[in-house]
Amino acid sequence: MTETAPRKVSESETLMTHRALPEDANPAGNVHGGVILKHLDLAGAVCAMRHARMSVVTASIDRMEFKAAVKVGELMLLHASVNRAGKQSMEIGVRVVVEDLMTGEQRHAASAYLTFVAMGPDKKPALVPGLILETPTHQRRNREAGMRRELRLEERKRERLAQESEKA
Repeated sequence: MTETAPRKVSESETLMTHRALPEDANPAGNVHGGVILKHLDLAGAVCAMRHARMSVVTASIDRMEFKAAVKVGELMLLHASVNRAGKQSMEIGVRVVVEDLMTGEQRHAASAYLTFVAMGPDKKPALVPGLILETPTHQRRNREAGMRRELRLEERKRERLAQESEKA
């Protein structure tokens, strides 16, 4: 596997939109959480693919937070950015802002951190480019992503140990 040159965060930042339609909603007129998740995953995958310049698969979704309802007719703006690039994986932060198209009023509706693994032509995990942090915000997000990664690894280790002790 050959390494590629690091890429700037700004090179893969992604903005996607989706107007909430009746088929996205429940009888109360609120968009189903699963529909929001679908669009979060899609925006995150596009961002990860733009960074890696190869196919990616979703490995995990962390800290999915629904902050406000999305109503039929509103516009979801999904902002995705690479927070951290590891050897074969990337953490992508996605923030959903909802806009009332009649008033222009916006509100934060949801946020999540998604981890994607790059997949080479052989359908196996592949190396991803490093990440060039351009702003203090990028540096903060990168530090926080590193802390989340450490917590995930510790949690997996605890789970593995618990499972092994149950077998004994």
